Amino acid sequence: QPAFWGADAAPAVRSWVFPPKMIMRILLFYSIAHFARRGKRNNENDSQINDKAFTNFAKHDMLVPFQSRNEGKCMRGKNVSAEDLTAKKELALEVIRRLKAEYPDAGCTLDYDHAWQLLVSVRLAAQCTDARVNMVTPSLYQKFPTLEAFANATYEEVGDAIRSCGFYNTKSKDIVECAKILLEKYGGKVPGTMEELTALPGIGRKTANLILGDIYGQPAYVCDTHCIRITGRLGLTDGSKDPLSVEKQLRAILPPEESNDFCHRLVLFGRDRCTARKANCDGCPLRKDCDYGKAQK
Repeated sequence: QPAFWGADAAPAVRSWVFPPKMIMRILLFYSIAHFARRGKRNNENDSQINDKAFTNFAKHDMLVPFQSRNEGKCMRGKNVSAEDLTAKKELALEVIRRLKAEYPDAGCTLDYDHAWQLLVSVRLAAQCTDARVNMVTPSLYQKFPTLEAFANATYEEVGDAIRSCGFYNTKSKDIVECAKILLEKYGGKVPGTMEELTALPGIGRKTANLILGDIYGQPAYVCDTHCIRITGRLGLTDGSKDPLSVEKQLRAILPPEESNDFCHRLVLFGRDRCTARKANCDGCPLRKDCDYGKAQK
């Protein structure tokens, strides 16, 4: 019998045999089509996030480290009844009391002298530690001491000064454009409403809440990774990883006047004890009222 790939193969057989190059082209075509469809789905997801008033940069704030399955079992909740809401409010007051005893001096860990400097520092802190930002900003503000200096600078000049903070190309563009808007639209002042703040380049709800709380003394719910993780473990929230959902739940149970300092204390507590990698439950002052802590043996 003639070989399948041979020159003597029957014409009917040879007509169905594809050359190797054609097979590779077909596989490449289907691979490109697959990734194109997946990219379209990702773009649809991005648009849903933007509809919730999150800027492109603010989506980085939604990246929450992996949490254990045991933790998830404790935190998943349904609709909260009036009794459950009352219980959560009482738990929140107890957690506030204990965190105050543990961290009496609550405050933002970023160094700043002016409101616009806090805005810049928070922008730099995305995907970067506060400690690193505090190392960079003294020389940055010496080189660019005013909003006018930032507004007149090029993206490259600012980018070179903040390179060690990471994502310096995007951050430098946002900072320069933000400075221009503050000068042109707000007379050099940082606006004091959520709507105005989230309209600025690179500013999401987390940053806006921080500004409203620390600069304007308004109730503020800074739902960063520490806040999301710890409130879920405690059972104050239903374990959602969505910052907007967590913010809504915390607004329902926290006394407004305590909200800003509460979030600052959670940052300190999250760094010292209740870390993303592993919660150090032994000797934790919140363990007896913590859903996650009580589930540990």
